Amino acid sequence: MQIDTSAAHVPHQPKPFYRHLYFHVLVAIVAGALLGHFWPHIGESMKPLGDGFIKLVKMIISPVIFLTIVTGLAGMGSLKGVGSVAGKAFAYFFFFSTLALIVGLIVANVIQPGSGMNIDPASLDANSVAGYASKAHDSSLVGFVLDVIPTTFTSAFVDGNILQVLFISIIFGVALILVGEKGKPVVAILEAASHAVFRVVDILMKAAPIGAFGAFAFTIGKYGIASIINLAALVGTFYLTSALFVIVILGTVCMMNGFSIFRLMAYLKAELLLVLGTSSSESALPSLMEKMEKAGCARPVVGLVVPTGYSFNLDGTNIYMTLAALFIAQATNIDLSLSDQILLLLVAMLSSKGAAGVTGAGFITLAATLSVVPTVPVAGIAIILGVDRFMSECRSLTNFIGNAVATVVVSRWEGKLDTERLHAVLGGQEPGDAEPFEDLTPAPAGLRLGEKSAD
Repeated sequence: MQIDTSAAHVPHQPKPFYRHLYFHVLVAIVAGALLGHFWPHIGESMKPLGDGFIKLVKMIISPVIFLTIVTGLAGMGSLKGVGSVAGKAFAYFFFFSTLALIVGLIVANVIQPGSGMNIDPASLDANSVAGYASKAHDSSLVGFVLDVIPTTFTSAFVDGNILQVLFISIIFGVALILVGEKGKPVVAILEAASHAVFRVVDILMKAAPIGAFGAFAFTIGKYGIASIINLAALVGTFYLTSALFVIVILGTVCMMNGFSIFRLMAYLKAELLLVLGTSSSESALPSLMEKMEKAGCARPVVGLVVPTGYSFNLDGTNIYMTLAALFIAQATNIDLSLSDQILLLLVAMLSSKGAAGVTGAGFITLAATLSVVPTVPVAGIAIILGVDRFMSECRSLTNFIGNAVATVVVSRWEGKLDTERLHAVLGGQEPGDAEPFEDLTPAPAGLRLGEKSAD
């Protein structure tokens, strides 16, 4: 009797669009915007939904970073590989972060969005921004460096400080490399634990539409779309500049490295909508790490580049800082000389490093920059306080896309990018359908990178 094997050749049927996370998040954002606009008081009361979801994500960020970095570094097998990835990543971060600052300066000088407002600096309410100025005062370079070192090994995880977790993870990963064979059982346990942690991430992401709904309903309900009309020139200029930076500059980088920025954004559309809804790129950090690995980037590169980029590769924040600083100067009729603008650029290069991908961080770093540049009053940030929330979404989106691009590019520079898998995934193939990526360096123990767990 002949056995019918035709079923084995039935092609995979993609899920209908209404079952995808990105569609659910999009519907939630629209529903939240409508609720906040027509029933603002009810919209404001939805804030706990957004805050609760962000807390859920923050709860899992530290374990994700620790497990990914430690197992990734251990799989490299040598300190030379760690130094190579870190060196290339920071070279990329420094170049494009500086370029973003310069782009912001150029656009502000050409368009001059604050010109003609004629605001008297003495009339500004310094009390409205006192909290931001106070936090900015604490953000000195020395304080930043010391804050990277946690009080205890476990306090980094308790406080949820990304840089502290990154610091602990790198040290622990390097230690496992140095102990060699004796560290293999530990690596095997951590690799097994990483499968469970990423399954937790999958579970938590089911609540993403609820979080996006609550956060967006609150934003529209509290601030209202009408609040951006008076400062539409600044908001519009910032969004246009960020879009051009992503499409032209990052798009060129992607093209030079053999992939499309548009296909990458399409692949990450669920995460981008989540960032838009919550105004926080941190809300999509665990999912970004998982998706970058599924797209063919090696785990060691993903583990180092993504978390580090969240503090050192903030393209959107950098564009915002120089653009907003010059906007305030133009609005208050303060003429900044070329030397003043160069000083502003240099200070912003330092103050922007270490800004977390959470709502309000860009505003704090702007206050920190202006506090060092005496020409522009810190109280001037009160001018843009009302619309900062609407620019926060664009900052977070640009930061997020910049880190995704950096991960692919650094992986390619390291020779640890599965290009066939990348093109298959960016071409619309489900990540689970593509062949699993094999790291170019063998894992010392446990499951190899990309190997499926027996569930």
